[in-house]
Amino acid sequence: MPIRYPQPLRPGDRVGVTSPSTGVPEELRARLEVAVADVEARGYEVVTGACMDGSGHVSAPAAERARELMSMMTDPAVRAVVPPWGGETAIDLLPLLDWDALREAEPTWLVGYSDMSTVMTPLTLLTGTATLHGNNLMDTPYRPPEGLLSWLDIAAAPRGHRFTQTPPGRHRASGRDDWAARPGVRDLTLDTPGRWTRLDADGDVEAEGRLIGGCIETLSNLTGSPYLDVSAFARAEAPEGLLVYVEAGGDDALEICRNLHGMRLAGVFDHANAVLVGRSPGPGTPSLTQHEAVLEALGPLGVPIVADVECGHVPPYLPLVNGARGRLVLTPERAEVTQTLD
Repeated sequence: MPIRYPQPLRPGDRVGVTSPSTGVPEELRARLEVAVADVEARGYEVVTGACMDGSGHVSAPAAERARELMSMMTDPAVRAVVPPWGGETAIDLLPLLDWDALREAEPTWLVGYSDMSTVMTPLTLLTGTATLHGNNLMDTPYRPPEGLLSWLDIAAAPRGHRFTQTPPGRHRASGRDDWAARPGVRDLTLDTPGRWTRLDADGDVEAEGRLIGGCIETLSNLTGSPYLDVSAFARAEAPEGLLVYVEAGGDDALEICRNLHGMRLAGVFDHANAVLVGRSPGPGTPSLTQHEAVLEALGPLGVPIVADVECGHVPPYLPLVNGARGRLVLTPERAEVTQTLD
């Protein structure tokens, strides 16, 4: 089952918008409209589904959300599906999705992060379809800082395309913009300097492998299930090994430590040549920092662990393609991730 890459987005293609997890409340609809308009400005037709209600923690009953996602993902006219954001309980969709139909359909880009990992990572593992872990629709209007790309840039790239992203050296340390008051904001406030950090040892890092990963808080709930059999994927698709990336949505260091221990025991990192860890917005505890939590759980792997990567809940956003070939470099002079869509 070789990795299946969707056809690159071209002007006139259709992009589907649905909320497989949490919808958009009324006070943020203006931001949604700005984001949709920005996708349309690239020349794409945007079709918004019915599962968008933001009054509760899910946008619609699970069966309706699953049906709408399946409809978009198997419609040959829809070339990409992007949610407004993640949420909390997309896990309830997994037994309702027709995985055989997804495996047989022409591949479609599925984009997002946070709770979208609950669907995207299994989609890559079970069907071989590349998925795009990057900014969600509501983040799309932000201009990527130098060195980084938007999901729209990557989804428009042809198979075989190779691209390198580098950290901008700064990030946002405090909260999000008030989209209700400023729905059209496009400039990220990156007010804090920071660089990638090797946690396990000193020295340079050069590692290669297929990329796979996602949000710790959501993926950890899939351990032991057929939806997170990373080892089987590695044996079939990555004899050269994996670059596994993880990122935290906001849990404290003790919870992250427990979850990463569980993921390690379940074999998620067994074939990792290196681990990338997103910069965390979550707090430490009196006995454990976020960095210490990662090192305590994953240090026994004996592979390079690079933290503070821009691949999660702390802006800016460094999109990673599940299934792509990756190359990680970290030296005093260079910090970069190169991805090849093959």
